[in-house]
Amino acid sequence: MLTLLLDEHISRSVVEGLPRHKKSLKVLALSTWDGGEFLGQPDSVCLEHAAKEGLTLVTYDRRTIPPLLKDWAERGLSHGGVIFVDEKTISPADTKALVRALSQLAKETEKWDWTNRICFLRR
Repeated sequence: MLTLLLDEHISRSVVEGLPRHKKSLKVLALSTWDGGEFLGQPDSVCLEHAAKEGLTLVTYDRRTIPPLLKDWAERGLSHGGVIFVDEKTISPADTKALVRALSQLAKETEKWDWTNRICFLRR
């Protein structure tokens, strides 16, 4: 089952709004996950720990995460999945659109194994 880890640049209102749309969806914020221990940590540390817990990262970061995923793939390392959001498609300020899009994705992919899966979120 999909469990989302929202990066620190995604509004807390998305964390609160998603379960209202899909009750069974588990959503965590990087800022509070494991007591905020991973705030400011390198992406590789966050992704490694998220993979151990079966969490899929949701991020707007298309600058540093893709090269990291490429490196991991080349070295045979696994991750818990990554969902990329493009700010031109869904603005970080448009939390309602992000909640709707993530809810729809969760419904469509309920049975997927998110290990090593990469997805680009649509509006």
